[in-house]
Amino acid sequence: MTNKITLFDTHCHLDFPQFDANRKKMVEKAEEAGISGILIPGVKRGGWRGIRQITATYSICHTALGLHPMFIDEHKNTDLHDLEMALSVGPIAAIGEIGLDYYKAGTNRSLQTHFVSAQVSIARAAELPVVLHVRKAHDEMLKVLSLQNFNCGGIVHAFNGSEHQAQKYCDMGFKLGFGGAMTFPRAAKLHRLAVNLPLESIVMETDAPDMPPATCRQSYNTPLHLFDNFRSLVALRKETAATLAKQTTINALDVLKIE
Repeated sequence: MTNKITLFDTHCHLDFPQFDANRKKMVEKAEEAGISGILIPGVKRGGWRGIRQITATYSICHTALGLHPMFIDEHKNTDLHDLEMALSVGPIAAIGEIGLDYYKAGTNRSLQTHFVSAQVSIARAAELPVVLHVRKAHDEMLKVLSLQNFNCGGIVHAFNGSEHQAQKYCDMGFKLGFGGAMTFPRAAKLHRLAVNLPLESIVMETDAPDMPPATCRQSYNTPLHLFDNFRSLVALRKETAATLAKQTTINALDVLKIE
């Protein structure tokens, strides 16, 4: 399968320290395997420069810059100004990884809303898509987007909401990311989503080094596991592997406006 098809990894933290020792080899292996593109989303202000360096070095890698909700206590308002300034320096495919994460009790929801609203506003002004991280907060995230009449689309990473919420995102021009969680036999809800959603709304991702698939035999996930995730999608849907690979890649290129 890996020799005949090409896939796009819409969410891979290739800048994380797990890849420091073998990043060049990993990118080369990914390209050889048939990965035509990798989007690297930023999570903190301090990591943006590293992402830029990687995407300047490897042509298959693309930049997203953002402030992740799980690091909300580390972000400063000046980071928002820096994000606006960063847009004028070199190509950026998206604003992200941004969003709302209400998974842990006691998280500062109002501060999360402040940062995600500001970043959605920056993306809207720049006419850029957003890469969203949303846990236990899809209705709240949809509200933020609709309040700003956000119409630049984007990707909802590791989507695990309802079909109704999925449709709302799709109506706003979003694609929904499917990754390692789909490979587990008990992921019945994700399997239903993968089967029932229109193919035009699905993109593939790894979230490497996080979210390893059921097949992962090492301590962290890699871009190469994109093919394991893809095999799960092929097993679930009625289309051929070639059709699924082609359309999910087209979906990624379209939403990220990559030529």
